[in-house]
Amino acid sequence: MPRLIFRIFKLAFLLFVGLSLLGVLFYRFVRPPFTWLMIERGFQQKARGKEWKIDKQWVSFDDISDNMKRAAVAAEDQTFLEHHGFDFHAIEKAIEKNAHSKKLIGGSTISQQVAKNVFLWDGRSLLRKGFEAYFTVLIEVFWSKKRIMEIYLNEIEMGDGIYGIEAASQAYFHKPASKLTKHEAAAIAVIFPSPLKWSATHPTRYLRHRQYLIMKNMRRLGPLDF
Repeated sequence: MPRLIFRIFKLAFLLFVGLSLLGVLFYRFVRPPFTWLMIERGFQQKARGKEWKIDKQWVSFDDISDNMKRAAVAAEDQTFLEHHGFDFHAIEKAIEKNAHSKKLIGGSTISQQVAKNVFLWDGRSLLRKGFEAYFTVLIEVFWSKKRIMEIYLNEIEMGDGIYGIEAASQAYFHKPASKLTKHEAAAIAVIFPSPLKWSATHPTRYLRHRQYLIMKNMRRLGPLDF
């Protein structure tokens, strides 16, 4: 009996590794059609009596304003082009802050966020974090930084039923993502942590201050060599 259980676990493990590798290699070339978060949000909308809404328009990396790429790095992961998926200094700082705060602060890199957004469910369990680390390693090995950023900006939630930078740019500023100015890109990047509560076009004083800091960091960043 123990041997049979071991074989079942071994088979399940090999199956998971094989399928996850295939999934990562597949999305290296193919656009992810949806994320689990989109499905979850859709059911939440239906439960509130609203229409199922997924406003999402894929745009290629070259059709996204350099200002938006720079704003994303400045706001979320300033060592994105240097690390291999994990910013241990940021994780250390997050752990230190969380020890003295009731509000949990994340230390996730853009690569970790893509791993979660594309392959996993929303949540903060240790199991999900473990899977997130696993998929982060895979995408860092098999995808380029350019591909990671392209998928990040096309799949991230940016409002109620709004996903990806093209849909967000049209919804907030009525223009394509390729035409976003520095100010507009920073305004969108500001709402990444809480897109259902915050607005890129109606910022609070706190968000305006964050926008100022992001623009300041944008100027400090060197060339983004993707």
